[in-house]
Amino acid sequence: MPLSEDERRILNEIEDHLYESDPALAREVAQTTIYTHAFRNLKWATLAFLLGAVSMVVLLSVHYLLAFVGFAVMLVSVLWFENNARKLGRAGLQEMTEHYRGGTLRDAVGGAGARLRQRFQRPDDRL
Repeated sequence: MPLSEDERRILNEIEDHLYESDPALAREVAQTTIYTHAFRNLKWATLAFLLGAVSMVVLLSVHYLLAFVGFAVMLVSVLWFENNARKLGRAGLQEMTEHYRGGTLRDAVGGAGARLRQRFQRPDDRL
């Protein structure tokens, strides 16, 4: 059921007031989709898996039970990743990749390589 003209006008006034009163919140709401939370959790789950793997390898020389804690972190992060991948789904993955296509995916993931290259670039290379 489409909105009436009066309802559209009221919603536009609310939106304008939001942009005037809190532009940061309005920008955040405009950029957020239903998939951004699941995609963010995928990145955190990947980081947790890597930390679990590193801790498992490092702690294996200390004690095998401590290494098991690293393995448990890896297991939980894989389950967390799988759960959020199901929430994201094929449509969400397609939307997120279209949104981040064109070089901004590096910005979303971190772009650490570009920052390191800029940091260690010699002054004569910047010309």
